[in-house]
Amino acid sequence: MGRLFGTDGVRGVANADLTAELALGLSVAAAHVLAEAGTFEGHRPTAVVGRDPRASGEFLEAAVVAGLASAGVDVLRVGVLPTPAVAYLTGALGADLGVMLSASHNPMPDNGIKFFARGGHKLPDELEDRIEALHGSHGAGEPWDRPTGAGVGRVRAYDEGFDNYVAHLIGVLPNRLDGLKVVLDEANGAASRVSPEAFARAGAQVITVGADPDGLNINDGCGSTHLAHVRDAVLEHGADLGIAHDGDADRCLAVDAEGNEVDGDQIMAVLAVGLRERGALRRNTVVATVMSNLGFKLAMEREGISLVQTAVGDRYVLEEMKKEGYALGGEQSGHVIILDHATTGDGTLTGLMLAARLSATGRSLRELAAVMERLPQVLVNVPDVDKSRVDSSPELAAAVADAERELGATGRVLLRPSGTEPLVRVMVEAPDTEQARSVAARLADAVKSALG
Repeated sequence: MGRLFGTDGVRGVANADLTAELALGLSVAAAHVLAEAGTFEGHRPTAVVGRDPRASGEFLEAAVVAGLASAGVDVLRVGVLPTPAVAYLTGALGADLGVMLSASHNPMPDNGIKFFARGGHKLPDELEDRIEALHGSHGAGEPWDRPTGAGVGRVRAYDEGFDNYVAHLIGVLPNRLDGLKVVLDEANGAASRVSPEAFARAGAQVITVGADPDGLNINDGCGSTHLAHVRDAVLEHGADLGIAHDGDADRCLAVDAEGNEVDGDQIMAVLAVGLRERGALRRNTVVATVMSNLGFKLAMEREGISLVQTAVGDRYVLEEMKKEGYALGGEQSGHVIILDHATTGDGTLTGLMLAARLSATGRSLRELAAVMERLPQVLVNVPDVDKSRVDSSPELAAAVADAERELGATGRVLLRPSGTEPLVRVMVEAPDTEQARSVAARLADAVKSALG
């Protein structure tokens, strides 16, 4: 698997790349590293462990729990809950760490392990590196101190986690959702119970699709990566909006009453205006990645809202938000972070806040999303090239300069080496699709010529 930790924990094909042995070993290593870092401060540590409904999550959860308990950590098993619920409960219960077993929007055979530090925040790279290094040394046979007798960790189910998390979601809403009809596509994933319950308690009339997980059908033709089901249900039932989550419900996309997609950029634009009106948009700023649509940037400029852009990845958005104290950030893919109420992207919270904005204004989602106009965006992946020379090739720099002159202020070019594959991503935005495709094709040829 190369380096174990990627941009969002450890992922791989369950029982092939991500084995029970690896899950157990990483959990032991995490307990030791956090203890050495002073996280436990001499007290008996506690961990919150949750998972999505994947069949492989059952044995991986058992391995993680065994590893933690064998290292002297008491474990609260919260069962099937969204990733942001595990993060929230880690903070709310004063736990020393949290562990979530999920591969998010990946297909069912995959799974993953994500660790949260005290407070429900993702571990910094430095701690992940130390966990990986310690796991490697244990795997090579290096002994470690094992507690015995009363020193081993105790394990118990924490069934109250469901109600605690739903109560948190309802408690932070600025207004109720009475009178709204909402379709929820749960991707047969971790929010299949939580999200419908939260929306119903908030007063909405709820219609669900993709909310019958069986361990094998997560993300299978449903959820935020397949919007056809939620779109069809919105039109069939005459709903005011549809919300689609991914498998672990840390992201949210939407469709309006006419079935038009509303992506993460548009959702952030709607929420930014609402937060500003309530005086809750700190420093009048939103954080997004460089992949956000140019239309989002132009919309924020028109609204007098500042935009800070980061590298691609919700962890970089979150780092910037925490560093500067911003309230709202996210990605076009639907990872939206509302930092006053969550330590990570929370799809259910985002959907509730979006619906609350409709309820508060009496306006349709189509009207609200019109605050920004999505410019046509074309993405081309150019494989089998030397991605390390993207920023140093004179030939490529000249081609990019020509494209930028052609597009002017109404378009944008971004060349980005993939973080996981030997390819370069070419992204072009332009006033019309044909121009975007034409410029992207020329730049893709230039990348092949210069870096092939």
